Amino acid sequence: MSLNKLSEQLKSQADKKLPPVELWDPPYCGEIDLIIKADGSWFYNGTIFKRLALVKLFASVLTREENEYFLVTPVEKVKITVEDTPFLLTQWHWLDEEQTTIVASTNLDDTFEINHEHPIEVNEDGELSVTVRRNLPAKVHRNVYYQWVNIAKERVTAKGTELVITSSEQTFSLGLIEY
Repeated sequence: MSLNKLSEQLKSQADKKLPPVELWDPPYCGEIDLIIKADGSWFYNGTIFKRLALVKLFASVLTREENEYFLVTPVEKVKITVEDTPFLLTQWHWLDEEQTTIVASTNLDDTFEINHEHPIEVNEDGELSVTVRRNLPAKVHRNVYYQWVNIAKERVTAKGTELVITSSEQTFSLGLIEY
C-alpha cells in the first residue's frame, strides 16, 4: 500500500464533505509509515505533509477502532500511528451574545458546537479532549484550556469541586480542583 495509491482512491471522494467510511468494510492491507504527531502535524516516511489540502483529504477517511487508527477507502484499510489524538482544538468563540453556546475549531478547520455530540471529556491524566466527528478526538490546545478555565465556574459534585463550563444547555467538567 502506497500513499500515492491511497490518494488516487480518495480523489473520487474529494468532492464530498465526509466520505461514508462507516459504510465501507474493505480488507485490512497492513500498516503504512504515516504518523500524526502530538502537535497535530502529519508525517509520511519521516517527511512532513506540507499541503493542508492533502492532510484534510486523508483526515476525511480516518477512523478509530478501539485505540487504533486507520485510513479507509472503499477497497483498502491501512493502519497508521497517532501519537496522541488526530486533531488539535485550536480556537473557540461564543456563538451568541448571551454566551450560551461554544463553537470550537480544530487545526484542520473542523468547526462545531460543543454539545452532546461534541462533548468535552477529561481523561485519566486530567487532559481535555473533544469528540470532533465519528469517534475521533481532538486534544484541547493549552491556550484554549486556559481561556476556558478563565470563564469556568466552580461546582461541588459527587467527585469533589470541579471547574465547569456550559455550552448548548449542557455542563462540561474541565477537571477537579485540588486545594
